[in-house]
Amino acid sequence: MVLVVVAGVFVVRYFDPWLALLPAVALILMYLLFRDPAREIQSVALGVVSPADGEVVAVETTDRCVVQGEAHVVRIRVNCLGTYTARSPIEGKVMDLRSSIEGVGAECPANALWVQTDEGDSVVLHFYGYRFGLAPKSFVQFGERVGQGHRCAYLRLTQFAEVYMPINGKVVVEPGQSVKAGCDLIGTVPKH
Repeated sequence: MVLVVVAGVFVVRYFDPWLALLPAVALILMYLLFRDPAREIQSVALGVVSPADGEVVAVETTDRCVVQGEAHVVRIRVNCLGTYTARSPIEGKVMDLRSSIEGVGAECPANALWVQTDEGDSVVLHFYGYRFGLAPKSFVQFGERVGQGHRCAYLRLTQFAEVYMPINGKVVVEPGQSVKAGCDLIGTVPKH
């Protein structure tokens, strides 16, 4: 962003000031694309929060990419002008999908994020539909703990997010509903 500002100042000083509109527009687009506003995270016991700003486009059940048999899946169309970082849907430990002992489906992509709660429930977060081939970049490591609604990855122009939750949990959103990353509840895991 600093380079765009410097380019704008350079254009104003040495060229036609009207040309400074190009760096100004670029600066506004970069701000909208890479912004990451502070969010007030309300911790909800056993709650699953939205990982990204967007709109719920589907709520289904599936046996794909799950840890414990069948699961609910909430599909969210990511707002391209929403926040740049993804938020962890639940509090827990980040697990390695490739070395799972109890069956995450083989069709589950290696870049999905598996978070296991202290109670043993698993929630899997998967992004797809990458624009310009830029896949999300996680900055949490296997074995680390992550808090509910805390930053866990850079979205990098991703189109869709899927959250897989235990089938005996509850989904509290429906298609067409808008959600905010880290703030809005999309479901709950079961009580033990």
